[in-house]
Amino acid sequence: MVRRLRPCHSATSVPTPLPDIDELLRLLDEGADHLNTRVVCEVEVRGRRFDVHVITLGQGGHDAPAVGFFGGVHGLERIGAEVVIAYLGSLVRRLSWDGLLRDQLKQLRLVFMPLVNPGGYWLGTRANPQGVDLMRNAPVDAIEPVPWLIGGQRLSPTLPWYRGQPRLPMQPESTALCEVVEQELLPHPFSIAVDCHSGFGVSDRIWFPYAHTSMPIDHLAELHALREIFDQAHCYHRYVFEPQSQQYLTHGDLWDHLYLQSRLHHAHNTFLPLTLEMGSWLWVKKNPRQLFSRHGIFNPLIRHRQERVLRRHMGLLDFMARAACSHRHWRPEGGERVRHHEAALAHWYPIDHPARAKGDTP
Repeated sequence: MVRRLRPCHSATSVPTPLPDIDELLRLLDEGADHLNTRVVCEVEVRGRRFDVHVITLGQGGHDAPAVGFFGGVHGLERIGAEVVIAYLGSLVRRLSWDGLLRDQLKQLRLVFMPLVNPGGYWLGTRANPQGVDLMRNAPVDAIEPVPWLIGGQRLSPTLPWYRGQPRLPMQPESTALCEVVEQELLPHPFSIAVDCHSGFGVSDRIWFPYAHTSMPIDHLAELHALREIFDQAHCYHRYVFEPQSQQYLTHGDLWDHLYLQSRLHHAHNTFLPLTLEMGSWLWVKKNPRQLFSRHGIFNPLIRHRQERVLRRHMGLLDFMARAACSHRHWRPEGGERVRHHEAALAHWYPIDHPARAKGDTP
């Protein structure tokens, strides 16, 4: 049954002018015949109360592949939420005429969590209203050295990259995201998660775990095969596909935590968590005045650049849905899996890396 979402509101029922949430609610009205919606948690900040929404579509059961799209984990990185909402809007509007899309959704489950951290979005902060960086909040400690502060710290919520107090439950937003993934993705035999962020470097990057260690994950072969078919389908793309550990390590990464949970509780399933890290430094390079705006460091402020970013990533998100739906045709098995694993080690890990030195095999 489709449930209409109530608008974000304050304790005094005054509407909150958040354009991305307004656009999301318009999409839910437009696609009400096809979308299932629910509220997974509420966040209160400065007298205002915000809902965290989850939207699902597709008729596939637990034996069907699934893809989750997530945005707004860091409230300051609004472009991430905008990309997810724009892709949802594309699907909603295509459903009225696109017979191939309708056929695809008969065998695929799509999950959207467009704005995980609405309180941080409202405040214009990376962290949630309690000052906790949700992407440092999971109960995972790095087993190798991490960079100071950026790798996660417990000193103070007034400093960036605050993990929260030890031994306390995760923040409501982190808990909600984990519960959605555990319910909607992990039970499926094959699933992909795409979490949209911005702010690192001048190139768009697609990161995969781990962040708490430089060792490769169990599904390295599948990730290499996914990258290979992406290269074939998008010959001139500008994405850098790599393990996050190549750039820096962190404590508390939510996707590391969820991948480890998948291996613990759904060992026979394949779960591939990906992070789209849009290179916002390029926007600053083209428009240096953005350096003087907190939002400008993480988001394209000029309209035509924002539109270009939204157009560019539609193809990536649509590819992930198609790849999941057709995973049986490209997911490597047997000797092909060994080949992909060895090629991945050679491509992503230096020759003196422990995983290669010990002859690691899948």
